Amino acid sequence: MDQDQLFAPPGEAWQQVSRKLVALRRLVLVIWVVIGTVAAGFGLGLPFELAGVAVAVAGGLVALGWGLWLIPRNWRAWGYAERLDDLLVTHGVMYRKLTVVPYGRMQFVDVASGPLERRYGLATIQLHTASPATDAKIPGLPAAEAARLRDRLSALGEAQAAGL
Repeated sequence: MDQDQLFAPPGEAWQQVSRKLVALRRLVLVIWVVIGTVAAGFGLGLPFELAGVAVAVAGGLVALGWGLWLIPRNWRAWGYAERLDDLLVTHGVMYRKLTVVPYGRMQFVDVASGPLERRYGLATIQLHTASPATDAKIPGLPAAEAARLRDRLSALGEAQAAGL
């Protein structure tokens, strides 16, 4: 069996998270790199003057380049598939992870959207079960899809739990 088949079983209708997640994460990266570079430049600039500032700027550029390269790869790794009895969630670039959450085990579904996510029209769904090991989250969903998925998962969870 191919290793990728372990994390993306064939025959499933896999959904990808919104491409807007890439833009959002790039914005957050730029903000944090600028803040970190300014802080490091100030901290290194006092004792080492111009050389310290140059090291801080070089470090900031390396962090920015690495992050800009990694963010789209991370976005492509996120996916979810709705099946009859459970939800599959996969993510991870270097260490792939596949989480299977049975609908009957779901206790509740959270939908969260911070200020930047709302600006991009995105939300994150967090699935909670009795076992913390099977909790799963799906970031970067369009707000309408997150609401639809929340309602569907809640209804399926109630129906499956009632059948126990």
